Parts: sequence; C-alpha cells; structure tokens
Amino acid sequence: MTHDGPAPQSPFGAELVRQAWRLSGRVVAGLGQLLLWIITGIGRALRPVAMRIGDRLFGTRTAPPRPGAGSDGRTRIAAPGDRAAVPPRWLAAWREFTASWYFAPLTGVALVVAALAELAPHGIPPVSVAGGFAVAATAPLVWRREFLRPMAAIVLSAFAAGLLSGQPLLFTTAFAALYTLYALGRHLPRQETGALAVGAAVTVGVIYLAAGSLDEVPWPAALVAVLAAIGLGEARRTVEGAERTEAEAAERTSQTLTRLSAVQREQAVMRERARIARELHDVVAHSVSMIAVQAETAPYTMTDLSPQARQGFEEIARTAREALVEMRRLLGVLRADAGAGPPESAPQPRLDRLPELIEQHRGAGGSAELEVRGDPRALSATVELSAYRIVQEVLTNARRHAPGADVRVELAYLNDRLAVRVRDTGANAPTMVLNPAQAGGPGGQGGHGIIGMQERATMLGGRFSAGPAQGGGFVVEAELPFVREETSRSDAERPPGRS
Repeated sequence: MTHDGPAPQSPFGAELVRQAWRLSGRVVAGLGQLLLWIITGIGRALRPVAMRIGDRLFGTRTAPPRPGAGSDGRTRIAAPGDRAAVPPRWLAAWREFTASWYFAPLTGVALVVAALAELAPHGIPPVSVAGGFAVAATAPLVWRREFLRPMAAIVLSAFAAGLLSGQPLLFTTAFAALYTLYALGRHLPRQETGALAVGAAVTVGVIYLAAGSLDEVPWPAALVAVLAAIGLGEARRTVEGAERTEAEAAERTSQTLTRLSAVQREQAVMRERARIARELHDVVAHSVSMIAVQAETAPYTMTDLSPQARQGFEEIARTAREALVEMRRLLGVLRADAGAGPPESAPQPRLDRLPELIEQHRGAGGSAELEVRGDPRALSATVELSAYRIVQEVLTNARRHAPGADVRVELAYLNDRLAVRVRDTGANAPTMVLNPAQAGGPGGQGGHGIIGMQERATMLGGRFSAGPAQGGGFVVEAELPFVREETSRSDAERPPGRS
C-alpha cells in the first residue's frame, strides 16, 4: 500500500528562489540609488538657473543684520546685502501644508476629481465602468498615511483591472499607481520591495500580452517607470535612515560631550575646593595656631604687662581659637565632595626648611629638638614635602594639645625609605583624633591632621601610625619609601586630597 502526498520541496530550489528574491531587491535598490544620484546631479546643475528664476519671480531676499559665525569660527555681523538662508514664504507655507493632517485627504480628493475630469475628452461619462475604476484607483489615496498597505492593494488592483478590461489609460490613475509604488518602496523592507518589483514587472507583462491598453506606451518605458518608482522610494528610505542614524549619533555625541563637560567642571570645582582646604589647613591653621599659643603664653613670659594688655592678649587668644573652630567647620564643608587635586604649581617646602620650622615652634613657646640619622641625600619633592607636612602637623598639634611639652623630631635615612618619628612628652598630649571616622564632626569637633598625615604616607606606599607613647606623651611614626616615587611619579607628586 502506497501513500501519496506532496513531494518535499528541494532545498536547492528554495535557496534559488530566496537568492533570486534578494537579487531582485538589490537590483531595485541599485536602480533607485542611480535615479537618486541622477536627480541630485540635475538639481545641482540647475541650482544657479533656479536661483536666477527665483530672483526674477520673488526678488532678491536679504537678511537683516544679525550675529553669526564666520568660516573661521569667529562671530561676525552679517551684512545687510547677504542672501538669507530662509526659504520664501510660499515654500515655508507649502512645507507646513504637506506636514498637516488634511494634506492627504485634500490631495486624494483632488486626484479623484482630476481622474473623473480626464474621462471627458474620451467621451466617457463619470458614472460608468471606467469612472468606477478611476475612482477606485485614486480615492484610497485619501487614507494613504493611516493605511498604506490596504490602500496600495486597492489602488494597484483597480489600476491593473481597469487596463485588463480595456479601459483607456489615464494620466491621473497612472500617477496614482506610480506614487503608490513609490510609497511602498519607501516604507517596505528591502526583501518585500524586491518581491513588489517582481510582481509589478510581471503585471506589466501580462497587461501587454492580454490587453491593448498600453499599446501607445513602449513596454521598456513602462517597465522602467514601474521599477524606477519602487527603486526611488527604496533609495529615499535608505537616505532617510542614514540621516536618522547620523542625527542620532550626533545627538549621542552631543549628550556625551555635555556630560563630559559637566563632569570636568565638577572635577575642577572639587579640585579647587580640595586645594583651598589644603591651603587653609597647611598654612592658615598653622599660623593661627601659633598666634593663639603666643597670645596665651605672653602674659606668663612678660611680667610688666598692664591689665589692659593682658586682656588684649586673652582676646587675641580667644579670637584665634574661635577662628580655628570656624576653619574646621569650613574644612568639613570643603572636604564633603572634594577629591584629590592636581599638582601644585607654587614652590613647596622641603626638608632643608625643617630647622626653620623648629625655630618657629620654639618661638611660639615650645621646646623641640631635631635629630638626623643616616646619610642625608636629595629625595624626590613628594617624599620631602610629605615628611615636612607630617612634622609640621605634629608640631601644630603639640602646641594645641600639649603646650610647653618637649618635642623630639627624628629623621632616619634608610636604604629604601625615609623614617620620620615625632614624639612629645606632654602629660595631656593623647587628645588628638585617632580614628579618621571621628574627624571633621559637626560643629567643628575633631580635625583633619591625622587623616592628612596617614594619606600622605599611604599615597607613597608607606606606613603610618599615631598614638599614645609608652611613659606618656604622643608619638607619630611614618615610613616613606623612595621607590614608589620613581615608579609612579604621576600619582606620587600629587598632593593628598585630605591633609
């Protein structure tokens, strides 16, 4: 017993049909692109003539003086006789009309009226079979924007059926059919456009073979007109897609540049805030602290002061302490979002200025000694600056928390690092902030000295510790490697974001 069924389709045949379909789409697209190039070239060639005709019809349009950018990018003032890029009023009105919702209904009704009027020279009344085909081939264009595919099916079917039934060829219905093919080619994918081109070419061949309605038109001209309409629509779709892609890319680029500019401005602001914070802490806080200490110790070192002078020194000391509290609050605000800043352009202190720093501490009423061990050598600016700032911060804290305590500063030049050790012997010295999370609290409680010293050391890949010393007092130890500076100069030469 045999079972008869549909023969399986050959894979070779299916692939051949698929390739023919794709090839037809590419042929139509190439033809449309060629036509677009030809039309563009003709337009460019006729542009001077069109401008002269426009000047004759509408007169020379001039723009009022207004600022504009010249070719060199500089702002210039347009001369009163410069030709304006603004189109004539009638062209702007036409563009506005074509973009309106009532453009399609009005033009569709106009095509219907023109098609019925075109029947009169042929002696055909509007109410006839030819009139019905003319209306069916033009009236659906009223809804071409909302329902393109159903409208196209009705228009093309009515146009082909009218020609096959022996009705005369009308210019209006032919234009409606070609415009429908153009609209389909503009909106359909390339594969469907290729199938449409094949179907339209076959339909034209059938009409030539089965009816004589197109005998007055050479078949090559009819075939080229059909394929050109489809190809021109497909080429227009490609151009519009490329323009949209370019516009989207330009928009993305503009957004990226805008965000980048905003980030750069924000970073510049944060760097400036960090620089201000460093200057306030490293310079102003140090100086104000010395003023406060000297004002407090002056009444004890000068026995012949009058009561008014003693009161003045007390007022100076009180004002300096209040200034330090307000400065801590300001530093807390500046450091809220400030990041690390760029390298400073101003000269920075080095280790050769440590004796001067020690003398300043002694002049403020403190006691300090400097001891250097090892073979002193020239170090990088970052290492010497970090060591100087650490010693400066410890001396400032000693004057603030343990006035009158003995301070010993030790520098040790080792093989691969510089060791810094600063210890004071004050009985009430262990009052500095040890936990960075406690620094910069509300109301100006705490400071940023420990955080800044720790960041200076860790930035160079070194080690830092601070805490109470055995036997009383406070000790700060830091080790600053030499190698980190040479291997990562771009990071090491940057001052710390918090000091």
